[in-house]
Amino acid sequence: MNLAQSLLAACERHPEAEAFPGISYAALLPRVARLAGGLGVAPGDRVAVVLDNSVETALLYWAAQWAGAVFVPLSWRLPEEELDYCIDDAGAGLVIRDGDPLPEGPEHAGALDRDESEISLLLYTSGTTGRPKGVPRSHSADRAGGFSQALQHGYLHADRTLGAMPLYHTMGIHSLLAMHLVGGCYVPQARWNPGEALRLIEAERITSLYLAPTLFYDLVSHNSVARHDLSSVRALGYAGAAMTSALVAQCVEVFDPGVFVNHYGSTEIYTFSIGGDQVAKPGCAGRPAVNARLRLGPEGEICVHLSGDESFGGYWHRPDADEKALRDGWYHTGDIGHLDGDGDLWIDGRLDDMIISGGENIHPLEVEDVLAGHPGVHEVAVVGAPDDRLGHRVVAVVVVVEGTTSEELDAYCLASPLARFKRPRKYRLVPTLPKSASGKILRRVLRDEQKEST
Repeated sequence: MNLAQSLLAACERHPEAEAFPGISYAALLPRVARLAGGLGVAPGDRVAVVLDNSVETALLYWAAQWAGAVFVPLSWRLPEEELDYCIDDAGAGLVIRDGDPLPEGPEHAGALDRDESEISLLLYTSGTTGRPKGVPRSHSADRAGGFSQALQHGYLHADRTLGAMPLYHTMGIHSLLAMHLVGGCYVPQARWNPGEALRLIEAERITSLYLAPTLFYDLVSHNSVARHDLSSVRALGYAGAAMTSALVAQCVEVFDPGVFVNHYGSTEIYTFSIGGDQVAKPGCAGRPAVNARLRLGPEGEICVHLSGDESFGGYWHRPDADEKALRDGWYHTGDIGHLDGDGDLWIDGRLDDMIISGGENIHPLEVEDVLAGHPGVHEVAVVGAPDDRLGHRVVAVVVVVEGTTSEELDAYCLASPLARFKRPRKYRLVPTLPKSASGKILRRVLRDEQKEST
């Protein structure tokens, strides 16, 4: 079933339910059809959008699917040069930016006969190294991703989710997709603001939150959190980075969720594994997802089999990237992990994030997890800096509560179970950490800063 058929089926199945605030599924389909008619595109044409998370952006996504076009969402935060590169690389014949009118036309009949293996979405990776890579996603792969999210995040009919993760990000798109499959309501938040997010959660009776850990941190530490009724929230899911034990505990205290999962995956293959009980095992990536097979390769690299229903078929016009990441039917993630005694997966970091100090391997996440437990720590990232004697020394870059000192943090690490050789040799106290548009901490930027200061 392609996504135009899937939308049609959803609107027929629960016409009375809300698809977006104030828009029922019965009203959604004719509006999408008119927007599709106004796009003036043919099946397979690429439609690039540079917009925030407004309801209009979500409607354009569905209009592109209804017309059989390929939706190419791009971050409004990118510099013009990078946007121009992505638009040109995608071969987009139509570009819609903020302020452009959204003309409606005669109702498009719908590309209901489009093959489900055809491309429906072209996402661009964040480009932390080199040019961004295009990741084509088929109708069937994205629909499978929506189903797996609904199943493994514990969604129910008529659930309501906060659309805070950007629609140019795989988490945002699949939140939208999961909602139409369960007859749920996608409540968009145009741009992230934790105070506004708390207001929306209360006003819209949000039942599920699927956010990057950074955004959860913003919510639970906001000065107005105690003044909001958050009792409607039943399910929490996070992805994009590991969540520290301290942050898991804060989320449990604030939301008291019935479901709390770590969704480990990527743009290329949406879901790798699900850590289904974050209360019992904070940060654990759990077991392979319903559509995935995993194995640990050399150096503990996590590899995912490409036969899964959520898999992509290779990068957009990038055989060099295919050669690096796709080998013998497996996608090589670049992540390092290990299995615990229960057979559950834990993410230790990236191959290029590992710190080798004095001949010992040190994974940043285990050091960060200790430091995040200090009451004076807001956020922390651990990286390696060149060292003549050790090869690399451990550096903690920390956003702290005013008055917290490096000496306090070092004493805290010394009193913890953390091995002495893993203890940071230097603490940098900073006002903020550099992050990508999706909220991931940019360790590369921090590493480069360490090299320059050495």
